[in-house]
Amino acid sequence: MSAADEILDVVDEHDRVVARLPRGRVYAEGLRHRCVFVLARNAEGRLFVHRRTPTKLVFPSLHDMFVGGVVGAGESYDDAALREAEEELGVSGLPRPTFLFRFLYDGGARGSWWSAVYEVRCELPVNPQAEEVAWHAFLTEEEVERRLGDWEWVPDGLAAYERLRALRAAD
Repeated sequence: MSAADEILDVVDEHDRVVARLPRGRVYAEGLRHRCVFVLARNAEGRLFVHRRTPTKLVFPSLHDMFVGGVVGAGESYDDAALREAEEELGVSGLPRPTFLFRFLYDGGARGSWWSAVYEVRCELPVNPQAEEVAWHAFLTEEEVERRLGDWEWVPDGLAAYERLRALRAAD
């Protein structure tokens, strides 16, 4: 099955399921759906940062400081976070990611999606999915901050990162 054929839950402004449709149609019509964002840190606390492959359906070739993706139909955010983190990092046996917060991302013409943000420590050697990840490295938060203005980042991941920074600054 291609990624465009994967069935997703279409949700309303309150994150209630209103339909189940193929991902390709959800994207084409800009329908609201669910996504997870997982900030992965290695044993030293560095962030996994990657550049997406040019074949990705959404935001090809852009950098991201999160691993993650869409939540499948009937799948919980928590289960999707673990699945996506293990798939993209190319590992198995990760601890369950810790939920941080959720927000409704507005992607303009691309639609909007409920976004659940998580964090996980990955002390395993990574072997990122070649179909998803064109380049990767573990960077310090200072290195990520320096590159925010230099690299082109996925807009939803950047929005999640900015919200996370604001939450941490308020604590």
